[in-house]
Amino acid sequence: MMPPAATRLSRPELVPDDAIVEIRGISKTYGADVEALRDIDLDLPRGKLTSLLGPSGCGKTTLLKIVAGLVKPTAGTIRVDGRIVDGPGPERAFVFQDFALMPWATVMRNTAFGLELRGMARAKREEIAKRYIAEVGLSGFENKYPHELSGGMRQRVGLARALAVDAEVLLLDEPFSAVDEQNRRKFQEDLIRLRTVQKKTFIFVTHSIEEAVYLSDRIVLLSPRPGRISGIIEPNIDRTGNPDEIRRDRRYLDAVEEIWQGLREYVD
Repeated sequence: MMPPAATRLSRPELVPDDAIVEIRGISKTYGADVEALRDIDLDLPRGKLTSLLGPSGCGKTTLLKIVAGLVKPTAGTIRVDGRIVDGPGPERAFVFQDFALMPWATVMRNTAFGLELRGMARAKREEIAKRYIAEVGLSGFENKYPHELSGGMRQRVGLARALAVDAEVLLLDEPFSAVDEQNRRKFQEDLIRLRTVQKKTFIFVTHSIEEAVYLSDRIVLLSPRPGRISGIIEPNIDRTGNPDEIRRDRRYLDAVEEIWQGLREYVD
């Protein structure tokens, strides 16, 4: 029997047994009166891709950066693998929306930079970096500089750098938003393939309902500011087939429509 298009989880089901990221009572206020997030309680399952989806300004990126240890919450705690987050850590890697590459460094140096910071010997870190450069489809570009690459290629370098440090949790802040639609779809397909190889936990911020449904095991819907959890959906999409067939699948289309109906009240 075919599974339903999407499963909307009730509050008691928010905590998976195999959670790697535990978010408890997270709130964030900027300045005196800009409340970005309010009382976020959420556990994220190990080895899955969870998307944060909601209207502009709902705190998606703020929550991602709090998990990364790049922003401190006003209240609440984050645990990753049972350890309190009080700053960046080696078990987490961040892929920025704007690539955040060093313009003076080659693809090889950029990819290996996290390993260099850890004091790994050059030969070893370049061996690892070369493997992930190949994994993201950039073999032959190891000695190129960011200005010699397209936007899509620069984003691939950012992903390779995150993969190279072998972090358990990868945090991606709208990583495909700066590329054209053709490259965006190719990146989505590549990410699905990488997930089958890497077995990492991904937390993915996006504005795109279609992208969230196509990629995610679980989608967390956030309300307008202050961001609160308005729902959690599991799309139940079979992603083993042809990408075009997946996007025409009834379960995919129904999940997109269900999420849109849940978010449309927040659109002006």
